[in-house]
Amino acid sequence: MSAGLEIQLIAVFIAMACAVTGIFLVLRHMAMMADAITHTILLGIVLAFFVTHDLSSPWLMVGATAMGVTTVWLCQWFTDTHLMGEDAAMGVVFPMLFAMAIVLITCYAGDVHLDTDAVLLGELAFAPFDRLVVFGADIGARAIYTSGGIFLVSVVVVAALYKELQLSTFDPVLAGLLGFCPVIIHYGLMTLVSLTAVAAFEAVGSVLVVAFMVGPAATASLLSYSLRKILMLAPAIGAVNALLGYQLACVWDVSIAGSMAVVTGGSFFVVLALTRKKGGASLSMSLR
Repeated sequence: MSAGLEIQLIAVFIAMACAVTGIFLVLRHMAMMADAITHTILLGIVLAFFVTHDLSSPWLMVGATAMGVTTVWLCQWFTDTHLMGEDAAMGVVFPMLFAMAIVLITCYAGDVHLDTDAVLLGELAFAPFDRLVVFGADIGARAIYTSGGIFLVSVVVVAALYKELQLSTFDPVLAGLLGFCPVIIHYGLMTLVSLTAVAAFEAVGSVLVVAFMVGPAATASLLSYSLRKILMLAPAIGAVNALLGYQLACVWDVSIAGSMAVVTGGSFFVVLALTRKKGGASLSMSLR
């Protein structure tokens, strides 16, 4: 398999995985929580590295995921004080945690490969160099399996908890009355978002993770009122954006992640312009 094909496969898996979880962030009006999580997980990675001293340790993913959930909890805690809105809480929490990570890297891990520029922008072109070798056989880029695995996990979780996620998203009060626990479902969803962000951001950077989580979901929401259709449309839109972004990056000789983010935003604007003319769907959907 060529490096170009591997890059496109990684991007498609990441785009689809981010779209699946991003749908519920968009519908819950928590789209920028993706931005907060993709920045603050760096602190979890740094803290876990200080404990393990191994950049390949699986504990780095555990630390990053835990920090993503902590970010959600801190934002919710500030919001529950009724002294600030959720947007203000995110504006306080994620710059603070992200800055703490930068300070720790600068002071104590300056000689370690924890590049903040790569964290933000990523570099998909380097993903094929990290190979997965099993019993001496090279079976492809490691990111193919991590991104494909997190996509399968996202699909399985959403399929298994579809009714619970649907009800708690559109009517959390009714979900509580019917015996579901909206709080547990909420934090379970945020854990899945954090896992997706952790699996994706090393390869594509936090900017593209946010673009893939929000862009395809928002675009699909303009095309249909049905949650089931949106769950099918969003990953497909994300995959097309990833493939088209890669081709344009090759033509223009620019950042692959940057090109994909531009295409993702461009596709949203095109669909928005068309649906405004036709009176298309909106984000205010019914329970379907």
